[in-house]
Amino acid sequence: MQLNADQLPAHLKRNLAPVYFISGDEPLAAQECVDAIRAAARTAGFEERTLYTVESGFDWAGLYADTRAGSLFSAKRMIELRLPTGKPGEEGAKTLVELADHPSPDILLLVTTGKLEKQARSSKWASALERAGVAITLYPIEARQLPAWVERRMRARQLIPGAGVAEVLAHYTEGNALACAQEIDKLALFGPREVNADDIAGDLSDNARFTVYALTDAALAGNAAVILRIVKSLKAEGEAPALISWALAREIRELTRMAQVVATGRSVAQVLEEYHVWSRRKPLVQQALRRHSPDKWRELIGAAARLDRTVKGRRAGDVWLAIESLALALGGVTTAAYAMSGEVS
Repeated sequence: MQLNADQLPAHLKRNLAPVYFISGDEPLAAQECVDAIRAAARTAGFEERTLYTVESGFDWAGLYADTRAGSLFSAKRMIELRLPTGKPGEEGAKTLVELADHPSPDILLLVTTGKLEKQARSSKWASALERAGVAITLYPIEARQLPAWVERRMRARQLIPGAGVAEVLAHYTEGNALACAQEIDKLALFGPREVNADDIAGDLSDNARFTVYALTDAALAGNAAVILRIVKSLKAEGEAPALISWALAREIRELTRMAQVVATGRSVAQVLEEYHVWSRRKPLVQQALRRHSPDKWRELIGAAARLDRTVKGRRAGDVWLAIESLALALGGVTTAAYAMSGEVS
């Protein structure tokens, strides 16, 4: 049976399935589903929990034997199986099918994995797990859905979001639901209250001083000195290049779409309203849109794609130099490294 994450709490209140199968690439939602299943299992008398993580050379026969053995401590047990790669192999696939087709009445089996490829989703083992119990496939929250998600989460914690609060949080944490949840939890520490947009924006700005968000803002402003300082700081602090690449690409894609609309004759002010640009960022976005032509924005899209390949090791080059060059180019400064990067795809 397939459920979505929102349906899980109501299901757990009614009854427990013998098997739960959670897959997808949204870590926060996955952890919250797991926590909910664990809590329901404890309430139902599954007092003992055993955790297995599938790695190279994993003992599938040992796992199977454990599901058929009794426990010295509890009549009911919960077995969690983490399958990071989503590829159990031939022996693992057969074991999972057997466990799903012949579940033990005293064991609750929870299998978690990351995003599954199409072939894995339609495999016999995945189908068997879904058939035996409940399968939940998780997807990242889309940008257009994020403000509403933020508001629901705030209200669930007795926080009343003022005008613009959900949009501000959504902007600064897009693509990272866990970071967004942590910001909301910090706000909830002060008890039920209304949260003002200026207050939350100030907190986020302070926190973002040496983060990728500060870098994108500096790039939009065209402040080369600040760009160089922030890139140096991010490198020294060990920030993940993949996150920086994602943030720069996100800004470039959004601005490219806006520039295309402006090119049709719409005013910059109209486009900023249509794209719900946060008021404090409007001056930065205006500067960026007036700085580059639509052709230049398309060129920056290509440069962002090259940076992504460099970060992933699919293209030769100095990752940090490529990051610096793209950020400066977004700010209107073309370096020799940026110019040369376009010569090789």
